[in-house]
Amino acid sequence: MAQQVTLFIFCHFVLSYFYQFLCTIGLKRGKHLSKTLLLHFALFFYTEKRIFQVQEERKQRIKEVCDGDKINFYKQYIMDDKPYHHLLVDDMHGLIYCYVPKVACTNLKRIMLVLKNGEPYEDPANISINVHNKLPRLTTFSKNEIQAKLKHYTKFLFVRDPFVRLISAYRDKFERLDEHFYTLYGRIILHLFGNSPFPPKHLNDAIRLGLNISFHNFIKYLLDSRTEKKQPFEPHWRQMYRLCHPCQIEYDFIGHQETLQEDVQCLLQVLKLQDDLKVPPSYDNVTSLDSVQSWFRTVPLKDRRKLYKLYEKDFMLFGYRKPDELSTD
Repeated sequence: MAQQVTLFIFCHFVLSYFYQFLCTIGLKRGKHLSKTLLLHFALFFYTEKRIFQVQEERKQRIKEVCDGDKINFYKQYIMDDKPYHHLLVDDMHGLIYCYVPKVACTNLKRIMLVLKNGEPYEDPANISINVHNKLPRLTTFSKNEIQAKLKHYTKFLFVRDPFVRLISAYRDKFERLDEHFYTLYGRIILHLFGNSPFPPKHLNDAIRLGLNISFHNFIKYLLDSRTEKKQPFEPHWRQMYRLCHPCQIEYDFIGHQETLQEDVQCLLQVLKLQDDLKVPPSYDNVTSLDSVQSWFRTVPLKDRRKLYKLYEKDFMLFGYRKPDELSTD
């Protein structure tokens, strides 16, 4: 930061001197140009300073939360048999991206794929292929390579309000009728919490019988102690810290879904790619913070409080406000 201030003072001095010189020789056009240059530089410095401050605040919060519960975070890390499974690698630009389902990961993977393919960079919005298995995972490299990349590459992730992310996952996988998720999870939820002892094997049959997985059914499934006995939460509703392990991996950039366009642009600026890549447009966030309360009206207070405890570390690590309005009737 001290270097940035020194650079700003130096450049300000040079531009001011240039401005005074032009004034003395009476070049009005040059005078206007100098003012414009000074204004653009000040704006650039302010933007750089703001990016630095926001990122330092987000990283400092993570450090403080991690330091306050080191043992439990480390236990969670060593219990994960694939702690690097969600880390995608771009060797050409020295990048590692930890993707979190339901946090703009499709668009962010498009950006990573465009970078991997090299110049001239394609517009990420024009990529129509399925991007979800097109990038190498960190787990495909040797142990020594993994450690070297984690040490030297720029690492980033994007996060989202934990409850909004849960609602988005429910809407995407159960409200919009996904056959794969119905087979693997929907039938279990209906059997245990949907008053359906023998749910049909296929989604179309469930629809024909009028069987629906309610949001409260989904929440009860998450809270049930039996759910994770056989395997961890499915990544679409697994806690973000369990996917990206920010207490064990020191990320260089943390973006938020709530400020997605701005944060992606800031990330490209940090990577010196802001003039080479377009930020793909984001979809309207149909699961807004304002709608959270209405979604949770069907969930009893006791279950709301348990759910917060289940995702509390995500709230704390990534700076999301505890939803007090969900803690009282």
